Amino acid sequence: MNIGKAAAASGVSAKMIRYYESIGLMPEASRSDAGYREYSDKDVQTLRFIRYARDLGFSVEQMKELVALWFDRGRASADVKRLALEHIAELDRKAKELQAMSQALRHLADNCPGDTRPDCPIISGIVEATDQEEWREPSSQRFGAMKSPSSR
Repeated sequence: MNIGKAAAASGVSAKMIRYYESIGLMPEASRSDAGYREYSDKDVQTLRFIRYARDLGFSVEQMKELVALWFDRGRASADVKRLALEHIAELDRKAKELQAMSQALRHLADNCPGDTRPDCPIISGIVEATDQEEWREPSSQRFGAMKSPSSR
């Protein structure tokens, strides 16, 4: 099938298919006599695998490792589990960071009157945070410590 049909069948855009081939995430497609890419059902299955791994938030490098493990019938499931557990830890860390950012911003928004006056604790809090050294800290530490200007 051509790239358009492979894209439709896999849910991966033609542009992304070409990108995945260019970075070696999936093998380059065979070519017709006219030079058009041709994809097999196995290629579409690989694209679906990559799409789901991407939907789970795996990085390109992690997806390369996953695809290699998938193709390796002699793989140890421990290798796959290790990769998944590392990714889970990374997702948990990011979720905590996002929660800290949300709480810091909510705290600033709760202290903003939201009226017609120009004074705004949200703007002031961001300016104060960037004026101090705490902006150099990892965001998980930085947002955990952020307070509104009135509470500093």
